[in-house]
Amino acid sequence: MIETAVDHLIEAANEGDGVEFDGLHVQATDDGYEFRTPQTEQSGLSAEQLRDVASEQAAYVTNWHFFSDVASDEPARWAFLRWLEHADEDDVLARYGALDDGRTREWGQLHVTVERDDTGARRYDLRHVDDVDTPDDELRVHEDPLDARDLVRHDETGRYRPLKTAPTLRSGWVFPDLGPAALVETVEFVYPATIANWHREREGELDVSHWHETVERQTGIYGVVETWDRQEGHEHVDWVAEACCADSQCLKRREWEYDDETDLDVDGGDGEFPCREPCSMVISAARRWTKLEAEQSQTYEFELTPSEKEQIEEIIDAVADDRTDEIREADTREGANRYRARFLRAKRFDDDGNLCGVPTEREDDQDESGH
Repeated sequence: MIETAVDHLIEAANEGDGVEFDGLHVQATDDGYEFRTPQTEQSGLSAEQLRDVASEQAAYVTNWHFFSDVASDEPARWAFLRWLEHADEDDVLARYGALDDGRTREWGQLHVTVERDDTGARRYDLRHVDDVDTPDDELRVHEDPLDARDLVRHDETGRYRPLKTAPTLRSGWVFPDLGPAALVETVEFVYPATIANWHREREGELDVSHWHETVERQTGIYGVVETWDRQEGHEHVDWVAEACCADSQCLKRREWEYDDETDLDVDGGDGEFPCREPCSMVISAARRWTKLEAEQSQTYEFELTPSEKEQIEEIIDAVADDRTDEIREADTREGANRYRARFLRAKRFDDDGNLCGVPTEREDDQDESGH
């Protein structure tokens, strides 16, 4: 790669202002070539002399060649590859030294390790964060980025993942030897559009579409969502964000608010990549909740012991936080324990499934009965 890199360097030095990149300066002048790095500064060089000094300063030359000719020229992908190896934090020599042992980054539930060889070429290892210390021979090894489409379809239990940025990515696999293009392609299969939006945010160009303008665009069956208006005193949108947009539910960091002038009261999360607008999952859930919230509140009277009231609260918390699988069958101290929940149902539900024998009354039921 060094010979190819030097050939391209000489070509670039003869064009325009030459090369200026990561501490490397090379330019053709009337008196010969100028070559400068933090370690050396030479001028009046012939082409052969330039080849010699460029070979001696191979780290700077191969680094320039990789990011100029090998890495993607698409700005977001290029910036992502730079970010992976901490290029904006360390100079070339420090970075090359670190790349000998591998530099790592986390992207959601992905763990990326980038290494370089003697020619300056980069290779990438991509795996689940939970498999960082797992040997490759204990994982399913993949080479084709297209394989990632199957990996992200279901979670560890086999359930379909409708939200690709949910923190439910299954583990047990590795892409041990990806080139830069294949690495980016694989990441984008796992987390679509996250690299592009991350880059837009870094450049100050993230086009955020807030709740109000997003729901205004909804038509058909989703048009009902527009009836929710936080500015009239309702907290519906806060509830939606708290339910759907927490770190425990989505790895994105919510950047959208109610509108340009009205922030939500709910924290947006700490994800690495931004969420620029309410996603389809949020809108779909909000549509259902809009219909449910249209019902009028009614008063029901139940007779429960204090422990039973707390148990119902614990069951709701466990389901909301997806912790039911963590509760051991033998641990009947847990309110959401399966056997304890079955005991509560046996004691407090009637044969029709009504809590404490109290039937659910609805206005439409009353209207149909004439009362």
